[in-house]
Amino acid sequence: MKRGLAGYVAVAACAVFFALLPFTLSDYHRGIAAQVALYLIAILGLNVLVGYTGQISIGHSAFMAIGGYTTALMSHYHHTNLVATLPLAFAITFVCGVLLGLPALRLSGVYLALATFALAVSVPQLPLKFSKFTGGSAGISANRIVGNTWLYEVAWSAAAVAFVFTWLLLRGRIGRAFRAVRDSEVAATSSGVTLAIYKTLAFGVSAALAGVAGSLFVLATNGFAQPNEFSVTLSLKILIGAAVAGLGSLWGVVIGAAFIALLPTISASAPLIGSTHGQDVVFGAFVILVMLLLPNGVAGLLLRLSRLRARA
Repeated sequence: MKRGLAGYVAVAACAVFFALLPFTLSDYHRGIAAQVALYLIAILGLNVLVGYTGQISIGHSAFMAIGGYTTALMSHYHHTNLVATLPLAFAITFVCGVLLGLPALRLSGVYLALATFALAVSVPQLPLKFSKFTGGSAGISANRIVGNTWLYEVAWSAAAVAFVFTWLLLRGRIGRAFRAVRDSEVAATSSGVTLAIYKTLAFGVSAALAGVAGSLFVLATNGFAQPNEFSVTLSLKILIGAAVAGLGSLWGVVIGAAFIALLPTISASAPLIGSTHGQDVVFGAFVILVMLLLPNGVAGLLLRLSRLRARA
């Protein structure tokens, strides 16, 4: 009971902190903080799939591209309210995730990873195919550009809704079924879990959250959707953020999101003499260091600390 109460208090404290934070930041840093929120949503989605059902995916940038282009196209051609495009992106990418999840039922491990990798490579090429409608390599912009204060409010509101939605989903029967599939598909089937339903549902939920993150990603880039922004590198960044946060747990997602959002900015100023790619070198070195020191991510560290406290 005390442990549950402490969790509620921690969540409430975080909510108050992020509600008051924009009043202490400059306009530029509000934009950075909004990026942390959108990465948080993307990591939540990937964690549902990889951390809770054990299905490997390197294709989340594809779902982010679908969500991002949904926002850009609806705003550009139909003048749709930007906030209203978020649930639309959620619905469209949920359907796309379910459609991908059906053939993925026959795949696992490295073969599933390769299939999702192919998705991440191919989807950003579609805007080039329909360049008259999507702007091709030049991209397409939303009808209205927003400021960083508005973006911060919308991004963190969406992140709060996504976190509560994911938490409620995972703490109930569906979450128990997801974990059973992750631990042993044979045992899950013998317990009455229908693998096809729950594995496909995990793909749909994961893709839907990535779609919302993609919509916010477009808004964070001045309302501009461009194929190059949704490359495989973005998928790898989300995967790194999920690993830093800790797979199979929700409590480290803020740290994982902050890691991938802030580290490129910090590493850009690294004084590496004789290197033209100092930012990439520092980013990679930090990733290796974190994986060595925190093999189970921030969530694993918090679990160890709680156990030490209980023993003390």
